[in-house]
Amino acid sequence: MHLKNIKLNQFKNYKQERAVFSKEINCFLGMNGSGKTNILDAIHYLCFTRSAFNTIDSQNILHEESFFTIGGEFEREGKDLELRCVFEAGKKKQLILSGKPYDKMSDHIGLFPVVMIAPDDIQLIKGGSEDRRKFVDSMLSQLDRNYLQALVRYQHFLKQRNALLKQFAESGKFDKELLEPYNRELISLSHVIYAKRIEFIENFSPKLEHHYRVISDSKEAVTVRYESHCDPEGFEKMFRESLQRDLALKRTNKGIHRDDFAFEIDGFPLKKYGSQGQQKSYLIALKLSQFQVLEEGMGVKPILLLDDIFDKLDDARIEKMVSLVADHQFGQLFITDARPERSKQILSSIDAEKTFFRIEKGTIRPEPEG
Repeated sequence: MHLKNIKLNQFKNYKQERAVFSKEINCFLGMNGSGKTNILDAIHYLCFTRSAFNTIDSQNILHEESFFTIGGEFEREGKDLELRCVFEAGKKKQLILSGKPYDKMSDHIGLFPVVMIAPDDIQLIKGGSEDRRKFVDSMLSQLDRNYLQALVRYQHFLKQRNALLKQFAESGKFDKELLEPYNRELISLSHVIYAKRIEFIENFSPKLEHHYRVISDSKEAVTVRYESHCDPEGFEKMFRESLQRDLALKRTNKGIHRDDFAFEIDGFPLKKYGSQGQQKSYLIALKLSQFQVLEEGMGVKPILLLDDIFDKLDDARIEKMVSLVADHQFGQLFITDARPERSKQILSSIDAEKTFFRIEKGTIRPEPEG
């Protein structure tokens, strides 16, 4: 699977640009602020129906314009598939595959798997539980359509229940029978999602341990531990006993939306006890494990987006990543770098098809490799 080309129209800082890509390595070179990352984000839109950085679609329109379109042609399993993402301010976003619009955006998730490594990934370690849930949910949603459907339904009923709790508080009237259908749905869906997360982490954790050892040349024991109060044994009782607290706070306090995934090193929280180098190694191991589980689960190599990683990694970790690229462990790569000479030097030893692009003030121009 690979992305053959892309067309940008009024997307972020691009008025109207087109680029044709290599099947293997594509490198975007230019000063910070020139729009390199915006190209990666456009690719993310095509693969995942949304931005990796700003989920408010209207804020991704070129300044003073009213809409954007992103088009791309993929090759998957020998077939050419044309995809267009169209968003106009005040209207519903459209995704059109080979001339046919999707009824639901969620139907597209998983067709073109993608993994991104970006500077703000550190929030997976230093941020709150929501960042880590999104990371796991993004993988499971691409791998398991039933999981995605359960998650979408859960979020819908959670929103409805919270609105009802707020209504009770504002009116001063409580209706137990009105609340009960939402209780039953959230309890049932929590069991489904909990079971799938448990199974997934059991498969994911050994991969994380392996990749950490390879990246760091270290013997520390790392793991990811799933933290949840949704165990089927006592969850329903706990959920129902939380009603008074839910009414007081006007929100649902028990359920899979409160789960976390604890990142640990030698049995201690990585966030508190991991060195900067250990945290970087753990992050790369997380992303390599993400790539591996998606490849194994979907039978194709995901597109890999590497945003400014040469600036964020030391020489040893860059060497590890480059060796994996040289061994053709990955499929199609898209890389950004503000220092052209560095990228060209690093990639010069790799026997692969490479295309370089110069990015300047919202323009994309092919550049010679040498």
